[in-house]
Amino acid sequence: MNSQPQIGTRELDRRSNDGIDVALLWSPRTNRVWISLEDARTEESFELDIDPACALDAFNHPYAYLSRTYEPAAVAA
Repeated sequence: MNSQPQIGTRELDRRSNDGIDVALLWSPRTNRVWISLEDARTEESFELDIDPACALDAFNHPYAYLSRTYEPAAVAA
């Protein structure tokens, strides 16, 4: 997980629903693809690196991908 904003980051997609904001991000410089999620109800947020081949699925189902790679330090309250 990398919580530092990257120079030149491009937002590929964003959606919000019921206090949950999900962004699909890409860095053309490093070719890093990740999901950024903020839950206003619980005040939790996380970023999750994603295989580019799974980017759209991860964007649509971010909690499923979090459960695959969960580490206690991966979720910030």
